[in-house]
Amino acid sequence: MPSNLRNPKQPQAQVKPAIDVQHLTVSYGPVPALLDVSVSIPQGKLVGIIGPNGSGKSTLMKSMLGFIKPDVGRVKIFGTDVANVKGRVAYVPQRGTVDWDFPITVREVAAMGRYSYRRWWQDLQKDDLRLADDALRKVRMSDFKDRQIGQLSGGQQQRVFMARALAQDADILLLDEPFAGVDAATERAILDVLQETQNAGKTVVVVHHDLGTAAEYFNLIILLKQRLFAFGTPPQVLNPKLLTDVYEGNLKVFAELAQQSGEKAKGE
Repeated sequence: MPSNLRNPKQPQAQVKPAIDVQHLTVSYGPVPALLDVSVSIPQGKLVGIIGPNGSGKSTLMKSMLGFIKPDVGRVKIFGTDVANVKGRVAYVPQRGTVDWDFPITVREVAAMGRYSYRRWWQDLQKDDLRLADDALRKVRMSDFKDRQIGQLSGGQQQRVFMARALAQDADILLLDEPFAGVDAATERAILDVLQETQNAGKTVVVVHHDLGTAAEYFNLIILLKQRLFAFGTPPQVLNPKLLTDVYEGNLKVFAELAQQSGEKAKGE
């Protein structure tokens, strides 16, 4: 008997994508926010969602979270509905959507990431607080743990909400414009945490507005303007033709990219 029949090659099990979006269409009244968007995000990647204002970036993320019911299409997380993966997806919203006057400390905000592991009547345990403290250390906010959240700067507040998501210890981390309006120290701290999270095998998806840093920050990029224009590596997506189609020849966009390319060339 031939050896290849004695020891037949076993088919390899297919790894389910972290997030699988198929034919997603979402409208706000008569206005379409997303039109027939399909994209499959593999596990363990750091992915950016870019596009002009009003292109549907936040809508796509909220659909991934199950916050928005689509007109058509579906979203699967690890092959199942988002309702079935409680605790496996963490979310950092835009800073402007949060009530910063709420009387709660930095440590209490970080510890909120642990509530999905407890029944509503159960108190947090020592391990929960330890994980919250560890998350604050990662975002460099340990020294502020007893401070009221409203007393922090915008960048510090963003880092605290990053800590809440990290404390959840989820397999997927979704962030809506975490770099918007933050100082350089916060930007560096957030980027370090995102890369560390990806290195731990988790999937990170970020709504991002700065094309000048997209190539540096992300493994894969989704280019969106109601429809999906491209999904791939930065060199595949950040090319002049695609950007011209999406941004309609916005000169500022291309000036930023040209400046970034020139700075990299000088440093090489």
